[in-house]
Amino acid sequence: MVTVGSVVLGASDVARAAAFWGEALGYVPREDAQDGWVVLVPGGGGGEGGGGGGVQIALGYSETPVQERPRVYLDLYAGDAAEQAAEIERLVGLGAQRVEWDDHPEDPDFVVLADTEGNRFCVIDTSHG
Repeated sequence: MVTVGSVVLGASDVARAAAFWGEALGYVPREDAQDGWVVLVPGGGGGEGGGGGGVQIALGYSETPVQERPRVYLDLYAGDAAEQAAEIERLVGLGAQRVEWDDHPEDPDFVVLADTEGNRFCVIDTSHG
């Protein structure tokens, strides 16, 4: 059976994206960036061949425009509403932007943000029910 090895995000500025996701998730480069490509792993050495938990995030140079409604995106989990709010503020402080989302259900458990490259992701309040 196969497993998810990496989630790959396109970036026009790979170094900026790596800095954002590294700080956002506590990830570190698996090796030095080369040719517009870097793989980030959990700071504890996770990912393929590592000792920590969590999936790798790979960032590759891309000239493709960001999709306003991407088919694939990341969900980041927060334990409750207070943690969700604190994480959103922390991520915005790192360079994320809030995204107006007109398709929210009533009483949503998620907030949509965009990274420094415009890639959408959500911060989920997992206690929401």
